[in-house]
Amino acid sequence: MSLGGGYMLSSRKGTQIPAIGLNITMKANGSATRDAYSLFEYAIPPETNGPPAHIHTREDESFICLAGRLDVSLGGEEFTLEFGDYLYLPRNVVHTFRNPYGDEARVISVVSPAGLEAYYQALGELPPGPKDMATLKPIMEEFGIELQLPPGGGH
Repeated sequence: MSLGGGYMLSSRKGTQIPAIGLNITMKANGSATRDAYSLFEYAIPPETNGPPAHIHTREDESFICLAGRLDVSLGGEEFTLEFGDYLYLPRNVVHTFRNPYGDEARVISVVSPAGLEAYYQALGELPPGPKDMATLKPIMEEFGIELQLPPGGGH
């Protein structure tokens, strides 16, 4: 794909990235957007937690709910996103998300500037199975992501 060319991807189409227990489809990366943003479609299975509470130090995120419901903790506030809802998650604010409901949640995530795709790729290259914090923490730090575990967590 050239920088000057546009393209169209149907729902759930794009580059599949097997990371963090979600179905992540990369729709656009930095090379497609002149590093302005990355765009992902997340499919969060029913009764699934997202990542542990964390902070992005390099990028802002936006979530737009396409289907189902998603609970998001952002800076100490709780939000439930439903179809069409938009939530802005600025950098340097702690957040996490979860789908405690019986239906899959689908969310478009716009991340600006681009670069989070490299983090997801690094996670996707880890061996299958449960991941411990000792393995994840250095990868997160490399990409400017800080874990915000409760006291006594993550040993």
